[in-house]
Amino acid sequence: MKGFRTERVGHIIQEKIGSLILEGKIKDNRVTSFLSITKVDVSKDLSYADVYVSDIRGKNIEKGAEGLQNAAGFIQSQLGKSMHIKKIPHLRFHADTSVGDSFDLIKKIEKLCE
Repeated sequence: MKGFRTERVGHIIQEKIGSLILEGKIKDNRVTSFLSITKVDVSKDLSYADVYVSDIRGKNIEKGAEGLQNAAGFIQSQLGKSMHIKKIPHLRFHADTSVGDSFDLIKKIEKLCE
């Protein structure tokens, strides 16, 4: 069972990275405002955080995750400035295709119901 602290840190990381994306502070062409952070899993010792990325358009999710991974050092430094904890977790970005997969499933179900 995850601890309250790791969940809280994960939620803060999710908000901060989302803000950096929306404000256009990440200067990588692969990172667009269509990207969103769907989930953040933080390890118990706060040594790393797995950040799951989705694209509302359903495409280029892998490229967006690569762009965020490329900017991980910058993102960690921004987190360090705004979060008041001793250790900022090492960020690992992953493409999250579950949102697009669920839309595809809904479309298939709708076709069956017709």
